[in-house]
Amino acid sequence: MEPDASQSTDPLLDFSGVALGYADFTVLQDIDLRVYRGQVVAMMGGSGSGKTTLLRGATGQITAQRGAITAFGQNVATVSSDGLRKLRQRMGVLFQQGALFTDLDVFENVAFPLREHTRISESQIVECVLDKLNAVGLRAAAHLKISEISGGMARRVALARAIVLEPELILYDEPFAGLDPISLGITAQLIRGLTDRLNCASVLITHDVAESFAIADQVYMVGQGRLLAAGKPSELAESSDPYIRQFLDGQPDGPIAFHYPETPAFKQWLGKQRGRP
Repeated sequence: MEPDASQSTDPLLDFSGVALGYADFTVLQDIDLRVYRGQVVAMMGGSGSGKTTLLRGATGQITAQRGAITAFGQNVATVSSDGLRKLRQRMGVLFQQGALFTDLDVFENVAFPLREHTRISESQIVECVLDKLNAVGLRAAAHLKISEISGGMARRVALARAIVLEPELILYDEPFAGLDPISLGITAQLIRGLTDRLNCASVLITHDVAESFAIADQVYMVGQGRLLAAGKPSELAESSDPYIRQFLDGQPDGPIAFHYPETPAFKQWLGKQRGRP
């Protein structure tokens, strides 16, 4: 989906010449990407390729080593702590493991952000939570304990909680991991439907090709410490680039290395281990 001409064409999330890493190790460099309202954007790559590092950069958990990351037009590295908190309130995050409160029931899990960040009445909370649970097909499960629902249902509860404040940008960390085929398909269509309903932007950190290609407007693929490709799913599907083909086709042999790269921190650690008497 291209930006709607009737809306602002400014991206909600913008990475410009970004390098990200930890301490003296750079995980990704020269990253340029943009996410617009109404889009589902998939950030894809193999395990250890740096996908979750992108998410941490977007939320200001880590600072870019080079370049600039802007969310809603503000540089996440230079805003005040209060400013960063306000930016994060405009985002929803669905963590890979759901991060639900096991001592709260389904309703209270979804209600938690409303109680923390708003002053709306209890009746408004009830209606808002039931509306979001209905959106993910779990309105009648509001009274259940987390221990009483399946893993796929728990993922949908976490999704309802992520959207309960109706964020402008939703970040999904491996939303399809560990789901059965039915739950996986349901979750994919929920992400697409909620993006359209809320007119927000959704970013999927994922390595699941078929599900992401079915709902994404734009795909960014990372690997080998850099941005390997960017384009519409149909464009990447037709690519003959060996990196892209290896990933999309699940080929064991190709340019994408199996071994995690050696870092200065590893070499320092190894030296200490070998230096022991």
